[in-house]
Amino acid sequence: MARIYLDHAATTPARPEVVEAMVPLLGGYNPSSLHAEGRAARAALDEAREAVARVLGAAPREIVFTGGGSEAAVLAIVGSARARAGRGRHVVTVATEHHAVLHAADLLEKDGWRVTRLPVSRDGLVDPEAFAAALTAETTIASVMLANNEIGVVQPVARLARLARDRGVLFHTDAVQAAGWLPLSVDDLGVDLLSLSGHKFHGPKGVGALYVRRGAPVEPVIVGGGQENGLRAGTENVAGIAGFATALRLAEAERTSTAARVAALRDRLQAGIVAAVPDVIVNGAGAPRLPGNLSVAFANAPSDALLIRLDLDGIAASAGSACAAGSLEPSHVAAALGLPDAYVLGVVRFSLGRQTTEAEVDDVIRRLPALIAGVRTPLAV
Repeated sequence: MARIYLDHAATTPARPEVVEAMVPLLGGYNPSSLHAEGRAARAALDEAREAVARVLGAAPREIVFTGGGSEAAVLAIVGSARARAGRGRHVVTVATEHHAVLHAADLLEKDGWRVTRLPVSRDGLVDPEAFAAALTAETTIASVMLANNEIGVVQPVARLARLARDRGVLFHTDAVQAAGWLPLSVDDLGVDLLSLSGHKFHGPKGVGALYVRRGAPVEPVIVGGGQENGLRAGTENVAGIAGFATALRLAEAERTSTAARVAALRDRLQAGIVAAVPDVIVNGAGAPRLPGNLSVAFANAPSDALLIRLDLDGIAASAGSACAAGSLEPSHVAAALGLPDAYVLGVVRFSLGRQTTEAEVDDVIRRLPALIAGVRTPLAV
Protein backbone atom coordinates (compact mmCIF):
# COMPACT_ATOMS: atom_id res chain seq x y z
CA MET A 1 0.00 0.00 0.00
CA ALA A 2 1.38 3.40 -0.99
CA ARG A 3 2.17 5.72 1.88
CA ILE A 4 0.20 8.93 2.38
CA TYR A 5 2.30 12.01 3.15
CA LEU A 6 0.42 14.65 5.12
CA ASP A 7 3.36 16.50 6.67
CA HIS A 8 4.03 19.17 4.06
CA ALA A 9 4.26 21.87 6.74
CA ALA A 10 7.38 20.09 8.02
CA THR A 11 9.01 19.76 4.60
CA THR A 12 8.14 19.25 0.96
CA PRO A 13 9.94 17.09 -1.62
CA ALA A 14 11.97 19.04 -4.15
CA ARG A 15 10.25 19.42 -7.52
CA PRO A 16 11.98 17.91 -10.57
CA GLU A 17 12.29 21.40 -12.05
CA VAL A 18 14.17 22.50 -8.93
CA VAL A 19 16.64 19.62 -9.14
CA GLU A 20 17.10 20.35 -12.84
CA ALA A 21 17.97 23.97 -12.07
CA MET A 22 20.45 22.97 -9.38
CA VAL A 23 22.41 20.15 -11.00
CA PRO A 24 24.42 22.24 -13.51
CA LEU A 25 25.52 24.54 -10.70
CA LEU A 26 26.54 21.93 -8.11
CA GLY A 27 30.11 21.85 -9.39
CA GLY A 28 30.23 25.60 -9.90
CA TYR A 29 32.49 28.39 -8.77
CA ASN A 30 32.68 31.22 -6.26
CA PRO A 31 30.43 34.10 -7.34
CA SER A 32 32.81 36.56 -5.66
CA SER A 33 35.65 35.65 -8.03
CA LEU A 34 36.39 38.04 -10.88
CA HIS A 35 37.37 35.45 -13.52
CA ALA A 36 34.98 34.06 -16.13
CA GLU A 37 33.94 31.11 -13.98
CA GLY A 38 33.16 33.40 -11.06
CA ARG A 39 31.22 35.78 -13.29
CA ALA A 40 29.06 32.88 -14.52
CA ALA A 41 28.28 31.93 -10.94
CA ARG A 42 27.49 35.58 -10.16
CA ALA A 43 25.12 35.73 -13.12
CA ALA A 44 23.22 32.69 -11.82
CA LEU A 45 23.06 34.26 -8.36
CA ASP A 46 21.82 37.58 -9.74
CA GLU A 47 19.17 35.85 -11.81
CA ALA A 48 17.89 34.00 -8.74
CA ARG A 49 17.84 37.19 -6.67
CA GLU A 50 15.82 38.96 -9.35
CA ALA A 51 13.33 36.08 -9.53
CA VAL A 52 12.75 36.14 -5.76
CA ALA A 53 12.43 39.92 -5.78
CA ARG A 54 9.74 39.74 -8.48
CA VAL A 55 7.60 37.39 -6.37
CA LEU A 56 7.85 39.72 -3.37
CA GLY A 57 7.49 42.94 -5.34
CA ALA A 58 10.87 44.02 -4.00
CA ALA A 59 14.15 45.30 -5.41
CA PRO A 60 16.85 42.63 -5.94
CA ARG A 61 19.17 44.46 -3.55
CA GLU A 62 16.57 43.96 -0.79
CA ILE A 63 16.92 40.15 -0.96
CA VAL A 64 19.47 38.50 1.35
CA PHE A 65 20.07 34.77 0.92
CA THR A 66 20.66 32.75 4.09
CA GLY A 67 21.14 29.18 5.22
CA GLY A 68 17.42 28.73 5.96
CA GLY A 69 14.31 30.30 7.42
CA SER A 70 15.56 30.13 11.00
CA GLU A 71 18.72 32.02 10.16
CA ALA A 72 16.70 34.60 8.25
CA ALA A 73 14.42 35.18 11.25
CA VAL A 74 17.35 35.51 13.65
CA LEU A 75 19.08 37.97 11.33
CA ALA A 76 15.88 40.01 11.10
CA ILE A 77 15.20 40.16 14.83
CA VAL A 78 18.64 40.17 16.42
CA GLY A 79 20.23 42.15 13.60
CA SER A 80 17.65 44.93 13.58
CA ALA A 81 17.35 45.09 17.37
CA ARG A 82 21.09 45.58 17.71
CA ALA A 83 21.18 48.11 14.90
CA ARG A 84 18.47 50.19 16.63
CA ALA A 85 19.65 49.77 20.21
CA GLY A 86 20.01 53.54 20.42
CA ARG A 87 16.23 53.87 20.15
CA GLY A 88 15.59 51.38 22.92
CA ARG A 89 15.88 47.77 23.98
CA HIS A 90 12.36 46.41 23.66
CA VAL A 91 11.00 43.71 21.33
CA VAL A 92 7.39 42.63 20.77
CA THR A 93 6.38 39.21 19.49
CA VAL A 94 3.64 36.59 19.98
CA ALA A 95 3.55 33.49 22.17
CA THR A 96 2.77 31.19 19.22
CA GLU A 97 5.69 32.18 17.00
CA HIS A 98 8.11 29.63 15.56
CA HIS A 99 10.97 28.75 17.90
CA ALA A 100 13.41 30.59 15.64
CA VAL A 101 11.66 33.85 16.50
CA LEU A 102 11.08 33.03 20.15
CA HIS A 103 14.66 31.91 20.68
CA ALA A 104 15.98 35.01 18.93
CA ALA A 105 13.95 37.06 21.40
CA ASP A 106 15.38 34.92 24.21
CA LEU A 107 18.91 35.77 23.05
CA LEU A 108 18.14 39.47 23.17
CA GLU A 109 16.51 39.11 26.57
CA LYS A 110 19.68 37.53 27.95
CA ASP A 111 21.58 40.58 26.68
CA GLY A 112 19.28 42.99 28.50
CA TRP A 113 16.46 43.61 26.06
CA ARG A 114 12.90 43.56 27.36
CA VAL A 115 10.62 41.20 25.44
CA THR A 116 6.83 41.31 25.30
CA ARG A 117 5.25 38.02 24.21
CA LEU A 118 1.61 38.66 23.42
CA PRO A 119 -1.05 36.00 24.06
CA VAL A 120 -3.50 34.79 21.42
CA SER A 121 -7.21 34.04 21.40
CA ARG A 122 -8.61 30.51 21.46
CA ASP A 123 -8.47 30.62 17.66
CA GLY A 124 -4.80 31.60 17.70
CA LEU A 125 -5.15 35.26 16.67
CA VAL A 126 -3.34 38.17 18.27
CA ASP A 127 -5.45 41.17 19.27
CA PRO A 128 -4.38 44.23 17.20
CA GLU A 129 -5.33 46.57 20.04
CA ALA A 130 -3.16 44.63 22.47
CA PHE A 131 -0.37 44.67 19.90
CA ALA A 132 -0.60 48.43 19.50
CA ALA A 133 -0.66 48.93 23.27
CA ALA A 134 2.52 46.87 23.64
CA LEU A 135 4.53 49.17 21.34
CA THR A 136 6.47 51.87 23.16
CA ALA A 137 8.95 54.59 22.32
CA GLU A 138 11.70 52.06 23.11
CA THR A 139 10.41 49.24 20.89
CA THR A 140 12.91 48.51 18.13
CA ILE A 141 11.22 45.64 16.30
CA ALA A 142 8.02 43.61 16.35
CA SER A 143 7.75 40.14 14.85
CA VAL A 144 4.45 38.40 14.04
CA MET A 145 4.32 35.41 11.70
CA LEU A 146 2.10 35.56 8.65
CA ALA A 147 0.85 32.00 9.10
CA ASN A 148 1.40 29.66 12.03
CA ASN A 149 3.41 26.50 11.42
CA GLU A 150 1.36 24.32 13.79
CA ILE A 151 -2.23 25.43 13.34
CA GLY A 152 -2.06 27.39 10.08
CA VAL A 153 -3.77 30.51 11.46
CA VAL A 154 -3.17 33.60 9.32
CA GLN A 155 -2.50 36.75 11.32
CA PRO A 156 -3.67 40.24 10.23
CA VAL A 157 -0.11 41.19 9.35
CA ALA A 158 -0.92 44.17 7.11
CA ARG A 159 -2.90 45.79 9.93
CA LEU A 160 -0.25 45.00 12.53
CA ALA A 161 2.56 46.28 10.32
CA ARG A 162 0.68 49.53 9.79
CA LEU A 163 0.32 49.96 13.55
CA ALA A 164 4.05 49.38 13.98
CA ARG A 165 5.01 51.74 11.18
CA ASP A 166 2.85 54.51 12.65
CA ARG A 167 4.92 54.20 15.83
CA GLY A 168 8.32 54.01 14.16
CA VAL A 169 8.77 50.31 14.93
CA LEU A 170 10.31 47.90 12.41
CA PHE A 171 8.07 44.94 11.55
CA HIS A 172 9.22 41.42 10.65
CA THR A 173 6.99 38.59 9.53
CA ASP A 174 7.93 34.92 9.34
CA ALA A 175 6.35 33.94 6.01
CA VAL A 176 7.95 30.50 5.88
CA GLN A 177 4.63 28.64 5.94
CA ALA A 178 2.82 31.18 3.77
CA ALA A 179 4.91 30.92 0.60
CA GLY A 180 2.99 29.22 -2.16
CA TRP A 181 -0.31 29.67 -0.33
CA LEU A 182 -0.72 33.40 0.31
CA PRO A 183 0.22 36.59 -1.57
CA LEU A 184 3.65 37.82 -0.52
CA SER A 185 3.73 41.40 -1.81
CA VAL A 186 5.86 43.19 0.76
CA ASP A 187 4.21 46.50 -0.08
CA ASP A 188 0.70 45.12 0.42
CA LEU A 189 1.80 43.54 3.69
CA GLY A 190 3.64 46.70 4.70
CA VAL A 191 6.49 44.79 6.33
CA ASP A 192 10.11 45.84 6.71
CA LEU A 193 11.51 42.31 6.93
CA LEU A 194 10.14 38.97 5.69
CA SER A 195 11.75 35.54 6.01
CA LEU A 196 11.37 32.46 3.79
CA SER A 197 12.65 28.88 3.68
CA GLY A 198 13.06 26.93 0.44
CA HIS A 199 12.08 23.47 1.58
CA LYS A 200 8.56 24.58 2.53
CA PHE A 201 7.61 25.15 -1.14
CA HIS A 202 9.35 22.22 -2.88
CA GLY A 203 12.77 23.84 -2.92
CA PRO A 204 16.05 22.62 -1.39
CA LYS A 205 16.75 22.40 2.32
CA GLY A 206 19.38 24.65 3.84
CA VAL A 207 18.48 27.74 1.79
CA GLY A 208 16.43 30.70 2.96
CA ALA A 209 15.96 34.36 2.22
CA LEU A 210 15.31 37.56 4.12
CA TYR A 211 13.68 40.57 2.56
CA VAL A 212 15.13 43.76 4.06
CA ARG A 213 13.32 46.93 3.05
CA ARG A 214 15.68 49.58 1.74
CA GLY A 215 16.81 51.76 4.63
CA ALA A 216 15.86 49.30 7.37
CA PRO A 217 18.89 49.10 9.71
CA VAL A 218 20.17 45.56 10.25
CA GLU A 219 23.51 44.38 11.62
CA PRO A 220 24.93 41.07 10.36
CA VAL A 221 24.80 38.11 12.73
CA ILE A 222 27.25 35.99 10.71
CA VAL A 223 30.36 38.06 10.03
CA GLY A 224 33.27 37.52 7.70
CA GLY A 225 33.31 38.62 4.08
CA GLY A 226 31.02 41.19 2.55
CA GLN A 227 28.63 38.84 0.79
CA GLU A 228 24.88 39.54 0.55
CA ASN A 229 25.29 43.29 0.73
CA GLY A 230 27.32 42.89 3.91
CA LEU A 231 24.48 41.24 5.83
CA ARG A 232 25.39 37.55 5.58
CA ALA A 233 29.02 36.50 5.29
CA GLY A 234 30.02 33.28 3.57
CA THR A 235 30.26 32.09 -0.01
CA GLU A 236 26.76 31.77 -1.41
CA ASN A 237 25.24 28.35 -2.13
CA VAL A 238 24.60 29.17 -5.78
CA ALA A 239 23.02 25.84 -6.68
CA GLY A 240 20.73 25.90 -3.66
CA ILE A 241 19.77 29.52 -4.28
CA ALA A 242 18.92 28.74 -7.91
CA GLY A 243 16.71 25.90 -6.70
CA PHE A 244 15.10 28.18 -4.13
CA ALA A 245 14.27 30.79 -6.75
CA THR A 246 12.91 28.21 -9.18
CA ALA A 247 10.68 26.69 -6.50
CA LEU A 248 9.36 30.07 -5.36
CA ARG A 249 8.64 31.17 -8.94
CA LEU A 250 6.70 27.97 -9.67
CA ALA A 251 4.85 28.08 -6.36
CA GLU A 252 3.72 31.64 -7.02
CA ALA A 253 2.66 30.86 -10.58
CA GLU A 254 0.45 27.99 -9.37
CA ARG A 255 -0.63 29.53 -6.07
CA THR A 256 -4.21 30.48 -6.82
CA SER A 257 -5.26 27.19 -8.39
CA THR A 258 -3.30 25.01 -5.96
CA ALA A 259 -4.59 26.84 -2.89
CA ALA A 260 -8.21 26.47 -3.97
CA ARG A 261 -7.88 22.75 -4.72
CA VAL A 262 -5.98 21.95 -1.53
CA ALA A 263 -8.35 24.03 0.62
CA ALA A 264 -11.25 21.92 -0.67
CA LEU A 265 -9.35 18.76 0.26
CA ARG A 266 -8.56 20.18 3.71
CA ASP A 267 -12.24 20.97 4.26
CA ARG A 268 -13.17 17.47 3.12
CA LEU A 269 -10.69 15.94 5.57
CA GLN A 270 -11.89 18.17 8.38
CA ALA A 271 -15.56 17.36 7.80
CA GLY A 272 -14.81 13.66 7.58
CA ILE A 273 -12.85 13.61 10.84
CA VAL A 274 -15.43 15.65 12.74
CA ALA A 275 -18.21 13.35 11.50
CA ALA A 276 -16.37 10.10 12.21
CA VAL A 277 -14.48 10.82 15.44
CA PRO A 278 -16.13 11.97 18.67
CA ASP A 279 -14.58 14.49 21.05
CA VAL A 280 -12.43 16.42 18.59
CA ILE A 281 -11.55 20.13 18.41
CA VAL A 282 -10.43 21.82 15.18
CA ASN A 283 -7.74 24.30 16.15
CA GLY A 284 -8.09 27.76 14.63
CA ALA A 285 -11.47 26.90 13.09
CA GLY A 286 -12.78 30.41 13.67
CA ALA A 287 -9.81 32.17 12.05
CA PRO A 288 -8.37 32.39 8.54
CA ARG A 289 -6.11 29.38 7.96
CA LEU A 290 -3.65 28.15 5.38
CA PRO A 291 -5.36 26.00 2.72
CA GLY A 292 -3.40 22.87 3.53
CA ASN A 293 -3.26 23.00 7.32
CA LEU A 294 -5.60 21.00 9.54
CA SER A 295 -4.74 20.89 13.24
CA VAL A 296 -7.08 18.79 15.36
CA ALA A 297 -7.05 17.88 19.03
CA PHE A 298 -8.45 14.51 20.07
CA ALA A 299 -9.57 14.10 23.68
CA ASN A 300 -7.59 11.53 25.66
CA ALA A 301 -5.71 10.30 22.59
CA PRO A 302 -2.00 11.06 23.12
CA SER A 303 -0.54 12.35 19.89
CA ASP A 304 2.74 10.47 20.23
CA ALA A 305 0.97 7.11 20.38
CA LEU A 306 -1.42 8.09 17.59
CA LEU A 307 1.39 9.25 15.30
CA ILE A 308 3.12 5.89 15.73
CA ARG A 309 -0.12 4.12 14.78
CA LEU A 310 -0.55 6.41 11.79
CA ASP A 311 3.02 5.83 10.64
CA LEU A 312 2.71 2.06 10.93
CA ASP A 313 -0.47 2.31 8.90
CA GLY A 314 1.32 4.26 6.19
CA ILE A 315 0.21 7.80 7.05
CA ALA A 316 2.78 10.53 7.78
CA ALA A 317 1.56 13.38 9.99
CA SER A 318 2.98 15.36 12.90
CA ALA A 319 2.07 16.49 16.39
CA GLY A 320 1.41 19.69 18.20
CA SER A 321 3.34 18.32 21.16
CA ALA A 322 6.89 17.23 21.84
CA CYS A 323 8.45 14.64 24.07
CA ALA A 324 10.70 16.35 26.58
CA ALA A 325 12.72 14.57 29.25
CA GLY A 326 10.64 11.41 28.80
CA SER A 327 7.29 13.06 29.53
CA LEU A 328 4.79 14.37 27.02
CA GLU A 329 4.27 18.10 27.25
CA PRO A 330 2.04 20.32 25.15
CA SER A 331 3.67 22.42 22.46
CA HIS A 332 3.89 26.12 23.18
CA VAL A 333 1.20 26.71 20.55
CA ALA A 334 -1.22 24.20 22.04
CA ALA A 335 -0.59 25.65 25.48
CA ALA A 336 -1.22 29.19 24.23
CA LEU A 337 -4.60 28.19 22.77
CA GLY A 338 -5.88 27.22 26.21
CA LEU A 339 -7.19 23.82 25.12
CA PRO A 340 -8.98 21.75 27.76
CA ASP A 341 -6.71 19.35 29.63
CA ALA A 342 -8.15 16.28 27.92
CA TYR A 343 -7.26 17.68 24.49
CA VAL A 344 -3.97 19.51 24.94
CA LEU A 345 -1.78 16.41 24.50
CA GLY A 346 -3.80 15.06 21.60
CA VAL A 347 -2.98 17.61 18.91
CA VAL A 348 -2.19 16.24 15.45
CA ARG A 349 -1.36 18.31 12.37
CA PHE A 350 -2.33 17.01 8.95
CA SER A 351 -0.71 19.27 6.36
CA LEU A 352 -1.71 18.71 2.76
CA GLY A 353 0.28 19.67 -0.32
CA ARG A 354 0.08 20.09 -4.05
CA GLN A 355 0.42 16.33 -4.57
CA THR A 356 -2.32 15.31 -2.10
CA THR A 357 -5.27 13.54 -3.72
CA GLU A 358 -8.94 13.12 -2.89
CA ALA A 359 -8.43 9.35 -2.67
CA GLU A 360 -5.72 9.85 -0.02
CA VAL A 361 -7.97 12.13 2.01
CA ASP A 362 -10.83 9.62 1.88
CA ASP A 363 -8.47 6.81 2.87
CA VAL A 364 -7.34 8.74 5.95
CA ILE A 365 -10.94 9.46 6.94
CA ARG A 366 -11.75 5.77 6.62
CA ARG A 367 -8.81 4.52 8.67
CA LEU A 368 -8.46 7.21 11.32
CA PRO A 369 -11.36 6.29 13.69
CA ALA A 370 -9.97 2.83 14.40
CA LEU A 371 -6.47 4.17 14.91
CA ILE A 372 -7.72 6.73 17.42
CA ALA A 373 -9.83 4.16 19.23
CA GLY A 374 -6.67 2.08 19.64
CA VAL A 375 -4.88 4.76 21.63
CA ARG A 376 -7.74 6.60 23.35
CA THR A 377 -8.25 6.26 27.06
CA PRO A 378 -11.72 6.58 28.59
CA LEU A 379 -12.96 10.13 29.02
CA ALA A 380 -13.18 11.37 32.59
CA VAL A 381 -16.70 11.68 33.97
